[in-house]
Amino acid sequence: MVHIDRVDLNLYVVLDAIYQEGSITRAATRLNLTQPAVSHALARLREVYGDPLFVRAGNRMAPTAATRAMIQPVREALQQLQATFNAPQGFNPATNRKQMVVAMRGVVESVLLPELVAQLEIQAPLMQFTSIRVPRRDMETELAAGRLDLAFDVLLPVAASIRHQVLQEDRFVVVARKRHPQLRGGLDLERYLGLRHVVVSSRRSGPVVEDFELGRLGYHRQIGMRCQNYFVALSTVARSQMLLTVPENYALRNHHYHDLKIWPMPVPLQPVASYMYWHEAAQGDPANDWLRQQVMALHQRLQRPRRNGHAGSASSSSSG
Repeated sequence: MVHIDRVDLNLYVVLDAIYQEGSITRAATRLNLTQPAVSHALARLREVYGDPLFVRAGNRMAPTAATRAMIQPVREALQQLQATFNAPQGFNPATNRKQMVVAMRGVVESVLLPELVAQLEIQAPLMQFTSIRVPRRDMETELAAGRLDLAFDVLLPVAASIRHQVLQEDRFVVVARKRHPQLRGGLDLERYLGLRHVVVSSRRSGPVVEDFELGRLGYHRQIGMRCQNYFVALSTVARSQMLLTVPENYALRNHHYHDLKIWPMPVPLQPVASYMYWHEAAQGDPANDWLRQQVMALHQRLQRPRRNGHAGSASSSSSG
């Protein structure tokens, strides 16, 4: 049995870099080390584990089964160690230059990010914010490795080490072009199912959330187009006879850009809930804690106008 006090923990930083880059040369560049230094570190780890850890597969260094089994706990341990350097003392949003990386998908990004950056530009003018799209299968790994500070998505099955909190529940509405020739008499279920629809998804095929809900009720709609973002979907709906089913928050903030009309869903669907995710190792990190607090406070402010004065916006837009 090997004791940790006999292993240089920096070797695991090298292991992770090789795993990510698939190359000793690129790992050396990433770590600002020489290639022989990285090769020497890998040799020492191979001796410790009695396993090659990586084997050459074409131009890449492919991880062995032993490496794949250990990489997740190694990354979590490195993240926890890194968190010890993020000392709580001296954190000041106004002077902090930290880059915050968040994973967001279409609707959440378009509703939340502009408002968040506008708010934090005053409170944290030197901080940088990067919004990326991360495949759901990689979200836990990215959070555990510290390459991602927060993620926003629907409710997902996650490990116990991934903390999450609901942000909001939003009902679905339907968006169509104004003066749609087939909606002069209103939008009922028969017209909804009879017309074609735009679907927003990064996947090539397969049902989206609203299709699962419709299927649960025994309904099936016709898909006329799939695209990757809601802005394109709105532009398409404004120029066609197709419909778009979308969370109400997004519709209320964007329908006027395209001269569109918002209709209530002709059949009740379960609301779609948005969640915020972070790794337990980030719990107590002052920058991460502060950003989560800002996000929650912002969501409360964004919801307040709708509750006070816009609760019936979808219905009132329908009549105009």
